[in-house]
Amino acid sequence: MKKNSGYSLLRDPRTNKGTAFTPEERKKYGLEGLLPAQVETLETQMLRINGQLNLIESPINKYSYLSNLLETNETLFFNLIMNDPAKFLPLVYTPTVGEACEKFGHISRRVKGLFISINQKDHIKEILRNWPVEDVRFTVVTDGGRILGLGDLGICGLGIPIGKLALYTGCAGVPPEFTLPIVLDVGTNNEKFLNDPLYPGLRHTRIVGKAYDDFIEAFVVAVNEVFPKICIQWEDFKGVDAIRILNKYRNKVCTFNDDIQGTAAIATAGFISISRLMGRPFAEQRFLFLGAGAAAFGIADMLIQKFQKDGLSRKEALEHIWMFDVKGLLVKSRNDLADYQLQFAHDSEPSDNFAEAILKIKPTAIVGVSTVGGAFDKQVIENMSAVNERPIIFPYSNPTSHSECTAEQAYTWSEGRAIFASGSPFAAVTYEGITFTPGQGNNVFIFPALGLAVFATEAKRVTDEMLITAAEAVAEQVSLQDFESGLIYPKVDNILKVSLNVAEKIAAHIFDNGLAGVEKPADILAFLKSKMYVPEYK
Repeated sequence: MKKNSGYSLLRDPRTNKGTAFTPEERKKYGLEGLLPAQVETLETQMLRINGQLNLIESPINKYSYLSNLLETNETLFFNLIMNDPAKFLPLVYTPTVGEACEKFGHISRRVKGLFISINQKDHIKEILRNWPVEDVRFTVVTDGGRILGLGDLGICGLGIPIGKLALYTGCAGVPPEFTLPIVLDVGTNNEKFLNDPLYPGLRHTRIVGKAYDDFIEAFVVAVNEVFPKICIQWEDFKGVDAIRILNKYRNKVCTFNDDIQGTAAIATAGFISISRLMGRPFAEQRFLFLGAGAAAFGIADMLIQKFQKDGLSRKEALEHIWMFDVKGLLVKSRNDLADYQLQFAHDSEPSDNFAEAILKIKPTAIVGVSTVGGAFDKQVIENMSAVNERPIIFPYSNPTSHSECTAEQAYTWSEGRAIFASGSPFAAVTYEGITFTPGQGNNVFIFPALGLAVFATEAKRVTDEMLITAAEAVAEQVSLQDFESGLIYPKVDNILKVSLNVAEKIAAHIFDNGLAGVEKPADILAFLKSKMYVPEYK
């Protein structure tokens, strides 16, 4: 890429080095006088950034600071993230990004991404070509319909695609120049936003039905024409929309839905890890979900595929999956179930009490995807402990305030016997002298690695088999020592190494199944490393 010059060079986050420009570069590019005399290393710049961050108390203000850094010096931003992922991932993504989305219209800053409204349906290609990069490989797209557990945030949900794509790079080395965050503006049903003079999106209720579907189709067609090697990640759409869109396009273009498939893969990885480390066949697991929407459907569907891979028939696998929603247990006598829920309805007596349903069904694991904070109360945990020596407690809802229970509650109410993993991070818990490290079922172990594999291989499709491969690869990287301290997932500190190992397995699957757009290399690991972004000044 040809460098700009002078002040414009300092305004380009991809080429800006700030005080690290050498005297020769300063003279060559017209930077003399625009920077102080001292030439600093990347390490010195990192010291300054960390020092400034330490002076900021609130996570949302740290988020704003880091967002500004991403828009001024990309190399410095990613160097920061990659050097201490455990510290910075919660600041650039969950849980902090939820608050950032809620306040999006009130935070004045440069934003990386594209806004495409339904009123622009007939010239989406022209809008996409306004983006300064011609070869985009990944876009994370949202319509803001269901941001985390916060509901309809309209175009303020753009913070999610921005954060997700930062993790593609920060956790797996996908080069940032190939990524593009997009928000599709179809209006919002959020009354607060509709009455807010600072809300920057369309001021009307959401467009639905055929007009909505036609807009999505126009976008899919346009983005694949403008960027032929694109992979579309759908993010934070309402459940019914998410499932419908995924089912329509998954076999037509390279696409996946992280809320459905990514969440499913990381949950499945946790259950594989638990089964392996407890010496118990996966096929003996029995699951009860609190929540029966898109996330529950995605996890359950992948668990069924894993059961089948391990030798069960589909009918037998379905007997291991139970669901409970706001109206109670999904049973065949109910007449209010969506089409995708029918397969999970059992020939059983109705129940509107989740804790009592546990005693009846005797699940080995409960999975919370309800977004109802505190839904796993003391009675729920005690009942799980009554029917299991080691109850598996997975409150997966985000952000932290919507988690079905806390780590401390799970360990305390189970008398230290729970195997715990959540969607949001929780601090270590000490119970009766034993310190437990709560697991975090974070999709960050899945989608960045998948992204690296798809990027390197130029894969034509994303399949469920690729995601099951990813789940198995994540589970393999948990040691018995980790498990004994409470971990069922790898440590986030090692995310780059974990992602590379996972990407290697996915890439091998892509090549072996004829899904790649490039020739299979002799050494897949070396091939992947050659494609990875390294945050160094050039």
